[in-house]
Amino acid sequence: MIHDFKSLLVTQEGPVLTVQLNSAETGNALCGEMLDELLTVLGALDDDSGIRVLVFSGAGEDFCLGGDRAEFPALLAEDPSGVGLRALGNKARRVCDALASTDAVTIARLHGGVVGAGVGLAVFCDLRVGADTCRFRLPELGLGVPPAWGGIMPRLLHEVGAARIRELILTADNFDATTAQELSILHKVVPEEQLDRAVTQWIKPLVRRSPSALRTAKLMLNAYANVNRLADATLFDAELLSSALTVAASTRR
Repeated sequence: MIHDFKSLLVTQEGPVLTVQLNSAETGNALCGEMLDELLTVLGALDDDSGIRVLVFSGAGEDFCLGGDRAEFPALLAEDPSGVGLRALGNKARRVCDALASTDAVTIARLHGGVVGAGVGLAVFCDLRVGADTCRFRLPELGLGVPPAWGGIMPRLLHEVGAARIRELILTADNFDATTAQELSILHKVVPEEQLDRAVTQWIKPLVRRSPSALRTAKLMLNAYANVNRLADATLFDAELLSSALTVAASTRR
């Protein structure tokens, strides 16, 4: 289960797997390489892996400052039609789908900045705890792109509610950990030095649960969460993101 990754630090202790985004110099920006490595980790979580809990954290000062914006112009330079951007968007979607569907209970351990795609990665986790100093933002409109990363929109609408998400997306305002908890983006807020303790308090009972009962409970929660979705418009997210960035680049030229 343990691999020698370039942008992740993966450790295992019994049935608990910890995945740390390990690119502190970029603010743990979610680049294509990191998404590939996340897909490798998530793809290995089958019934034979023995993993019951998966914990996500970030190295350095921030959990994740969003997608790697330096990668967008490079992909457009390689192919101005946006094929590379669509591939990147589809990777993000596959990561989030895998997070939502894995049998393991997923925990996001958040600190520092949690921005854009970082919010997306966090909200696709089952449980989320953040330091009281966390700062959140959904900045996509301010950057000239739609909020179309990984199928984040329906997840946010379900977890938070349409009225508040509309405000956060349209204003691109920063919000703190207390507000994130009020919005149900966070389940718990603790001082940063107590983050590991809070995660452990969740892990201890989870590893004692029946694997089949946990698996069934997650299937039920996901099924009921999606019961009112007549069609999955997030299938177009990669196309929307690619088109917006391609048009923006063409306009600048």
